[in-house]
Amino acid sequence: MADEQKIAEQRPAEQPAPVPVQPPAAPPEKPVEAPKPAEQPPVEAPRPAVVPPPAAPAEEMEETMPPEPEVPTRKFNLPLIFGRYTFDGVTIKDPGLKKYININAIAIPHTMGKNSNRPFSKQKVNIVERLINGMMRTEHATGEKARCYRMVKEAFLIIENKTHLNPIQVLVDAIERSSPREEVTRLKYGGISVPKAVDTSSYRRVCIALKFITQGVVRSSHGNRKRIQDCLADELVAAAKGDVNSFAMSKKGEIERVAASAR
Repeated sequence: MADEQKIAEQRPAEQPAPVPVQPPAAPPEKPVEAPKPAEQPPVEAPRPAVVPPPAAPAEEMEETMPPEPEVPTRKFNLPLIFGRYTFDGVTIKDPGLKKYININAIAIPHTMGKNSNRPFSKQKVNIVERLINGMMRTEHATGEKARCYRMVKEAFLIIENKTHLNPIQVLVDAIERSSPREEVTRLKYGGISVPKAVDTSSYRRVCIALKFITQGVVRSSHGNRKRIQDCLADELVAAAKGDVNSFAMSKKGEIERVAASAR
């Protein structure tokens, strides 16, 4: 027994059997996708042909179609008087004075006496120039048209700041309001003169209105600290509104009252 134990001790120790090593599994192959066919635009179905309705006769179309709106005509590239105010849009409401109030567009209201010494030629002169000429009738600016030109120019600027209106329109309205429609004349029967009421011509109405406006301006500025430009602006605005405090309106009322009593 002792010999068997020695022999057993001398034998080498038995080693465990090696474990077989398996190779790593290969990654699964991706399936190859087939190429997609190119997308084609959808094909629209053919639309049925639209047959237009038969055309209506021209007379029926004129009756059914609405009338076209009237487009107001506007004048462009007109000269500006005093370099600031336009004659476009200035209207004359009195039909009897349309022929005798000249509102043709001009840049400088100075015709150098082209229409002087000609009968009934004042209607060819621009209404602003007639106002300037009327301001030369007194000792303030007798024959000094350049000075009167500046007076009217400054008065128009004052009117614009006060009323926010076109001063030319204010002047036209003042003439229409302050022009008398009736006055008195004298008829002689033998040695007796009888007053008779007569209608005033349109030409004379404009002349009288301008005369009353300029006379009122001179009277209100005489002995007054207010400048004549301010007096002219106040007179035109008051006459355009029909204010009885205006000198031109008071003279017109006086003439028409006398004419009414002489009918």
